[in-house]
Formats: sequence, structure tokens, C-alpha cells
Amino acid sequence: MGNTAEISTTGVVLAAGAGTRLGMGPKALLPYRGRPLVESVAAALLDGGCSEVVVVLGAGAQDVASLARLDRYRTVVNEDWPSGMGSSVLLGNATADPTNHLMIALVDQPGVTSRTVGRLLAAHRPGRITAAAYSGRVADGSAGGTVPRGHPLLIDVGLRPAVAATVTGDAGARGFLRSHPELVDDVDCGDESTGEDIDTPEQLRLLG
Repeated sequence: MGNTAEISTTGVVLAAGAGTRLGMGPKALLPYRGRPLVESVAAALLDGGCSEVVVVLGAGAQDVASLARLDRYRTVVNEDWPSGMGSSVLLGNATADPTNHLMIALVDQPGVTSRTVGRLLAAHRPGRITAAAYSGRVADGSAGGTVPRGHPLLIDVGLRPAVAATVTGDAGARGFLRSHPELVDDVDCGDESTGEDIDTPEQLRLLG
């Protein structure tokens, strides 16, 4: 067990993008099990053990806020969303309780479940980053035996300032992870999902 029993965790759903590559509008509103996808991802974070959830909106924020049921969560609007995912990470970090760990999730990852979130919380160790990894896939999505790192990503409260200082453009926390691999623990969640994001029409199959 990690120190998440003593320190709470804020979940942050990055849901500000316009979904330009997919061409279907904000991915937060993609239909999943009869409701907008953002609801499923946010619920997984809260039901999995996060004490609060911040949903970062951007493109089409008014439509998302009116069509999705987000009353259980805190919502903020990233007016700078065209600059890339990094600005949403920084806004989520600034909005979250400063005494909490931070768990970052992507709105276009329908495979995230409350069990995935609970597993990461249970595995977390003080002063470290805990990342979901998915066995059986390589980076390009083809079959393989590696365990590529993905989301959700749990950042220890003590590392939040250092991670935030490296966030830029569309990279999110990637720069920090590459610079400090010794601080990252991968937790295999491949039994829960493939860990894929919905970036192309072919990946719409993930919505079931």
C-alpha cells in the first residue's frame, strides 16, 4: 500500500480538446453506454477512490457542460486549450487541493475503470509517480509483449511543483517522466483494458 490512505487524491480529467483529428467535435461528448464519455471517465476517478474530481473543459465547453451530468465534479474552463494539453494539466493542477496527490486521466480513454484507479491508488509509494501500463501492446497499438506506459498517471503531492515546472505545449508530464525514470512505478492494468485513446475513426470501436 502507498501513502494514499493518509493523503487524498484529486482526479483531473483532461477534456478540453476539440477532437480535430477525429472530426466529431469534442471527444468529451462521444456517446458511451448511452451518455457522454466524459461522465464515464470522471465517475471512474471518483468511484475508484479519488476524493474530488476536476474536469477541465475547453473547446465546446458550454455544450459539454449542458449535455453532460457533471454535478458531482468541479469543472473549470481552459480558455487557452488551443495551446495543447499542457495548459489543461497546469490548470487542473492549480485547481486541485494543493495538499492532495494528483491523478491525471484522458477523456478519450473509455477503458479506464474504477478498478484501474483503485489499483493505482493502492500501489502508490510516497515521493513517486505511479503510472498505468498495459501489457500486450506496443506503442503503435500492435500486438506485443511490452508494457507501454499510459494513463491514468498518479503524481505524488511532493512532486507536483517539479512536474508542473516541466509541462509545456502538448507534452503534459512526458518531459518529467523521461528525465526521471527512476521515480516512476508502472502498474500493469492490461487486464482492465488496452489503454488506447480514441484518436482515429477506427478506434471508435472502443466505445462498444
